[in-house]
Amino acid sequence: MLFLWYPKCTTCQKAKKWLDERGIPYEARDIKLQNPTEAELREWFQKSGLPLKRFFNTSGLQYRALALKDKLPDMTQEEQLRLLATDGMLVKRPILVSENFAVAGFKPAEWAEKIPK
Repeated sequence: MLFLWYPKCTTCQKAKKWLDERGIPYEARDIKLQNPTEAELREWFQKSGLPLKRFFNTSGLQYRALALKDKLPDMTQEEQLRLLATDGMLVKRPILVSENFAVAGFKPAEWAEKIPK
């Protein structure tokens, strides 16, 4: 599995600890140093079954600075994916990706449900 995180993010740290405590193997990738590509984001969005807005870090400084709360509703899905690919700090984290699923944000119950036993 691929685990995208920002090491300074406390929620990401909790998610990493959660994975480690359960012995779940993963490849960690710093979302700020290796921003997801538009193609990756499109694939994860499709796998997730989540609304695209769930992939935006709505509490981030960049989200607020760009006034995305007001702009997103008028943007196409393609425009939103392109925008997300420009800056890892715009992307909700952590993200956990496997062959079968992708989840954005850390909710232990949601992750436990997705990860095969």
